[in-house]
Amino acid sequence: MELTQFLNEAWLSRGAIWDGFVMTVAISALAIVLGTVLGLFVGIALVYGWRPLRFLVRLYVDFIRGTPVFVLVLASFYILSVVGIDLTAFQAGVLAITVFCSSHVGEMLRGALAAIHRGQTEAAMTIGLTFRQTFLYVLLPQALRQILPTWVNAATEMVKASTLLSVIGVAELLLATQQIISRNFLSLEFYFLAGFIYFVIDFSIERLGRWVERKLAYS
Repeated sequence: MELTQFLNEAWLSRGAIWDGFVMTVAISALAIVLGTVLGLFVGIALVYGWRPLRFLVRLYVDFIRGTPVFVLVLASFYILSVVGIDLTAFQAGVLAITVFCSSHVGEMLRGALAAIHRGQTEAAMTIGLTFRQTFLYVLLPQALRQILPTWVNAATEMVKASTLLSVIGVAELLLATQQIISRNFLSLEFYFLAGFIYFVIDFSIERLGRWVERKLAYS
């Protein structure tokens, strides 16, 4: 009887669940893409920036990585509005997770670039490549290959972090699930369903990362 009730409630709530799923995917995708792009610049600045810039970027990375995502979400939504920057809940949430993602990607790239033997740079310079060409064609591809497995783990963490946006009213999957439960009181069943959907999203990212890793290994 309970299974029949759950299936019936799930069918009636399919629209809300789908909207929450789409919102979660949109938040996660934007934060991962924007955070990765910003993180590349952060990593480059940490390795090749002039000394004052490296110091400032290092402070940024350490501060953001040491701050809970929950605090970043609240700060983006409430504190920015106090200083005159009015963002929607969605924009503030994406900003918070993007910043968090960028600090992790930046640190990954810094470590990967530092691990590449200096002799490769010297060899590239010897054959006439400029520093820009050396970085783009020799150093960056190797660094990206190194950080790919860790980047995949970070990407799945950003999906999990998207659940925190429910506290500022973003109707992602967790908030949609909570609203459904408030109507039918089927807590265990719908939280299990939400957990399964999050698993599917993270598993898809992990499989995509593995596929890209295999492609890069053959190239």
